[in-house]
This record gives sequence, C-alpha cells and structure tokens, in this order.
Amino acid sequence: APLRREVDAQVDLICDNPTIGTLKTGDLQGVRVHKFTYLGQLYLVAYLVDEAQETIYLLAIGGHENFYRDLKRYLGD
Repeated sequence: APLRREVDAQVDLICDNPTIGTLKTGDLQGVRVHKFTYLGQLYLVAYLVDEAQETIYLLAIGGHENFYRDLKRYLGD
C-alpha cells in the first residue's frame, strides 16, 4: 500500500538521522516523535533511541488524534 511505503521511507529517514524527531519531556521523556504528512493527513512516529546498542525502537505510528494519549497509556503499562 502507498501509505506503507511512505511509512517505510520515514523510518529510513529516522534511521539515517535519529535526532530528526522532537525529543519529548514529562510523561514521554526520552521518546522522540517525527511528524510527516501523507495525502494531507498528519502522521506521527514515536520511537526511542538506544545509542549504546545503536538501536531504534519504534513505539507507535498513527494519526495525530489521540496519539499522545494512547502512547502514554502504552508506555504506562
């Protein structure tokens, strides 16, 4: 699907430059969020960077509506 290809391209951008996403604070401290638009719709990718392991952990990908609420719920579990 075209959206899947766009998500893959955005993940490649994150892998090439892990600091591309905005570093969050508070409940989401340490999480980075990268935003992109596809067909006029805003999407967000939340991820963690483990520099010691040189690993990026994707936490969530989705539309803006309820994104942060759901992400906080996911991280709180």
